[in-house]
Amino acid sequence: MKFPALFVSHGAPTFAVEPGQAGPLLNAIGERVLALPGLRAVLVISPHWRTRGLRIGASARPQTIHDFGGFPASLYALHYPVEGAPDVAREVAELLTQSGLSAQLVDEQGLDHGAWVPLMHMLPGASVPVFQLSLPIELRPADALALGSALAPLREQGVLVVGSGSLTHNLYEFRQSETEAPEDYVREFVQWARRAAIEHDVSALVDFRGAPHGRRAHPSDEHYLPLLVAAGTSSAGEPVEVIEGGVTYGVLSMEGYVFGELPGVSAAA
Repeated sequence: MKFPALFVSHGAPTFAVEPGQAGPLLNAIGERVLALPGLRAVLVISPHWRTRGLRIGASARPQTIHDFGGFPASLYALHYPVEGAPDVAREVAELLTQSGLSAQLVDEQGLDHGAWVPLMHMLPGASVPVFQLSLPIELRPADALALGSALAPLREQGVLVVGSGSLTHNLYEFRQSETEAPEDYVREFVQWARRAAIEHDVSALVDFRGAPHGRRAHPSDEHYLPLLVAAGTSSAGEPVEVIEGGVTYGVLSMEGYVFGELPGVSAAA
């Protein structure tokens, strides 16, 4: 069984309690994933665990990390009570070593909100073990794509690779209302990214600064890099399904992608 890889946009932490357009779509994706045989664990790459070099969370029971401030108290009361996957984490470390990459296991690493917030929609039952791979501070776009390529064998080993970020992420232009109309540049960047993802144009995806409004959509690249990791696990000719999650707060695109075949009703249908 070859599992797909996902890129999901996790938006603001309030996405945990405000599912909007994207939440039900992720839930439908999760139901289709759970219908596949042989799922062992979910590996999440999030921009909210940045380290020097690669680190892999190997906790048997990862804590829910509330790594944000200034939000309603209800968010801090939320927990995602899932088991970790220390044995699979060790397998990932060995796999990366075989690719010439060194990764250190971290026994007590929890799940940051880039992991648990979208998983509360996608896998609300917390029935599948989850662990994280850090996003190195020094990682460049081409390196993120290569990291995905190194992780690609996991798709045939019962591991669902999930890159969690935001297809657009300019917090300088963040709006107060979740229902603010999307900025035109956000729409144009999303159209470009969708076309590049569907066509498996990895050169274009890596050179996203040259895309329409690339620098405005991503003043910094940490929320974009998980897309490259997910895309890097796939190859030309594989299907790509669009998760049309809309736009929140005027500037946060909630679009996502399924790289590879995921049987069942399309979440974008």
